[in-house]
Amino acid sequence: MLACGGNWLIKGTTLTSPSPAFGVLLVNLGTPDEPTPRAVKRFLKQFLSDPRVVDMSPWLWQPILQGIILNTRPAKVAKLYESVWTEQGSPLMVISEQQAQKLEADLSATFNQHIPVELGMSYGNPSIDAGIEKLKARGAERIVVLPLYPQYSCSTVASVFDAVANYCTQVRDIPELRFSKQYFDHSAYIEALAQSVRRHWKLNGQAQKLILSFHGIPLRYATEGDPYPQQCFATAKLLAQTLGLDDDQWQVCFQSRFGKEEWLTPYADELLGQLPAKGVKSVDVICPAFATDCLETLEEISIGGAETFLHAGGEKYQFIPCLNDDELHIELLRQLVQEQAQSWC
Repeated sequence: MLACGGNWLIKGTTLTSPSPAFGVLLVNLGTPDEPTPRAVKRFLKQFLSDPRVVDMSPWLWQPILQGIILNTRPAKVAKLYESVWTEQGSPLMVISEQQAQKLEADLSATFNQHIPVELGMSYGNPSIDAGIEKLKARGAERIVVLPLYPQYSCSTVASVFDAVANYCTQVRDIPELRFSKQYFDHSAYIEALAQSVRRHWKLNGQAQKLILSFHGIPLRYATEGDPYPQQCFATAKLLAQTLGLDDDQWQVCFQSRFGKEEWLTPYADELLGQLPAKGVKSVDVICPAFATDCLETLEEISIGGAETFLHAGGEKYQFIPCLNDDELHIELLRQLVQEQAQSWC
């Protein structure tokens, strides 16, 4: 336990409760408010209008987005969201709220004072602006921004930085900020992943091959300097080494490609369709780039991946959930915050 003193708030001559030494903005991609075409259209419009996500000239991209994509995809995507929606709401939002609550409790116990944690989503609600405002309302004048993306990409982490910077251009009194860029090789992250795999093996047995499916990005982003693919392979290699796997027992692939441009390969759907013919009849699939289960893991990989693999002749397909609100994941997040908050306590 660390003693961590906050600043005292003064109103006139009366001292009130101390403000927290800092607060934490926990950031994820976001989710539609509900699994309906209208809500999905609103979400996709914001998401696909971000130049960090699609860096085409808006003069070329916006007519395609507004005229074609937003008139054809929302209904299809809404059905996919409906297939994974829970009574509590979007899986990503429900789990993110659990992560924030547990991290706040852990940090408060660690620092021996209340450390507020709020959510901010790059797209949808609650926004990054709203998350920062809530932290300020709770007395936080210093904020650790923690994007839940282990591997850095300009399309994810840099987008969070842009949003925080844009917030700062709109207010008179900006908070003091520290920003976590990446944690793809953090020992606590690798160990949390390894423990989740070991737990899965203990309950279900070990498959012939462990498939590590990372979210893809256009190949061009990587050739122009995005370090994401190198960090994905570094994570995969560290995890395989920790688990004691031989090279033929694991493989990396990339999912969720969009549009006609070439993305990072091998593509997850193509790989899963090819493995049975190569003698791989059972696979365990994990998605290390995702901190929280969401549409891309629950529908695309857990459901769609299984259909592809089994239809191609595979016999056993097991999906390993994301770290979500697992105890070791929360411990990792606490460590990441502590590393950024040094000298603030």
